[in-house]
Amino acid sequence: MATSLFFRSGSARALSHRDFTLLWLGTLVSNIGTWMESVALGVYVTQVTGQAAWTGGVAALTHLPSLVLAPLGGALADRFDRRTFMAVCVCVQALLAALLTVLAGTGNLSVPWVAAISLLNGAFSTLVIPCATALTVAIVPKEDLHNALSLDSAQFNLGRIIGPVLAALVLTKVGIAGALFVNTLSFLAVLLALAGMRGAAANAVPPKVEALWAGIMRGVHLAWTDPGIALALGSGALVGLLISPFVGLVPVFALKVLGGDATTTSMLLTAQGTGAVIAAFGSGALAARMGRRAFLETALLLVGLCSAAYWLSPTLPVALVTLFILGAVYLVAFTGLKTVCQARTPPELQARVSSLFLLLVNAGYILGVWGQGALSDRVGVRPITAGCALLFFGIVVGMRTLRSRGLAALGT
Repeated sequence: MATSLFFRSGSARALSHRDFTLLWLGTLVSNIGTWMESVALGVYVTQVTGQAAWTGGVAALTHLPSLVLAPLGGALADRFDRRTFMAVCVCVQALLAALLTVLAGTGNLSVPWVAAISLLNGAFSTLVIPCATALTVAIVPKEDLHNALSLDSAQFNLGRIIGPVLAALVLTKVGIAGALFVNTLSFLAVLLALAGMRGAAANAVPPKVEALWAGIMRGVHLAWTDPGIALALGSGALVGLLISPFVGLVPVFALKVLGGDATTTSMLLTAQGTGAVIAAFGSGALAARMGRRAFLETALLLVGLCSAAYWLSPTLPVALVTLFILGAVYLVAFTGLKTVCQARTPPELQARVSSLFLLLVNAGYILGVWGQGALSDRVGVRPITAGCALLFFGIVVGMRTLRSRGLAALGT
């Protein structure tokens, strides 16, 4: 009875659909493994090189392929059998994870190997993400789609909580090869979830109604001509450029600024993930009370201030508190921007617009995480990162004063 009420509640309604539940659980397990790998490789690169530019650069490589492949991934997701296409990409990601495991286990792991495999893994991740979005749209009724997107954000951040904790434990007890091996096994969960789907929507092959390039340009045209989508995409790129680098630079902040270790890195990532999960499950009622546009505007204003407070934290306890708050506000801002895009996009174009959102956010993140890392080595971590956060706050304040020509376009 309690379980039924939980599924029917506003916070978990989409989990009442069997195929979505399978996909959600499989992706959660895989994300836990991915965060274990991310922590392990981030700590490894920081310890080996001692430079924030290397840590940020390797983190950026994972997102670099999206600059080319994101529009292609969105178009492909609207053309082929989504389960098969996603399964093939996940199998390749598992093989790449296995290669990292073998290299670490045999003592042959190096920063160039990490960089090269991160680049390849990013390419297939770029193809998987729009496909997963399109599959979610297909298997969840329209009235539950917003809830499904919120739950996707929740499971991603649950992985951010559990993965770093397990990574710290495995790194301490077994070493980097153990963490990478667990990530390799985690991809099996996605493959089992895809194999277990039985709904007609999950097995439907999208009609091939237009040429590949024409399909890509149709999504670009919609994004360019719709003022709300255009502003949401631009705002996402700015968040990626000025705020998101805090994710890739957590090992730098933990090791070089706070003087910690892998456990410190894990604690910080867990704090952020906890804040994000609480926001994912609890922000719906507040958004309904304030209005979605006002709620999103508030989150965009706060994310810059919270990011600056985190980077200026004098001690680990203060950093944990500020990162917890930042994790919540960051989740609300990104989910809100993505929801604007989805709400204003016809169903047949949602994968393509989702891929454009991914492209612009990742473009901003690549430039931001590498640039902030490189400048931090020369000027210092705190002045650069906190300065970027305050710059974002100033931009949002300026946009908010424009009203009819500014953030008002985010209304859905």
